[in-house]
Amino acid sequence: MLAATNACEADQDEQEIDEVAAALAWHDGDAEATIRTLLADCRHLREQLALAEIATSLGFTRGWRPTCVRESEAEQP
Repeated sequence: MLAATNACEADQDEQEIDEVAAALAWHDGDAEATIRTLLADCRHLREQLALAEIATSLGFTRGWRPTCVRESEAEQP
């Protein structure tokens, strides 16, 4: 139980890192390169999600199906 608590605390510490600043720093401050990389990553993950949806049976997931649209996006007009 203590290990799980320590893992949660470590996750909270990692979340305090400014992700935007870290992404920009990775690309030496080039905002356009950062956006291009993030869009490419998003495209790749959506393709992987589509493949997982095809390969995963409803019985395995107990009726849950993955979706590419986040709930917050689906609610917007």
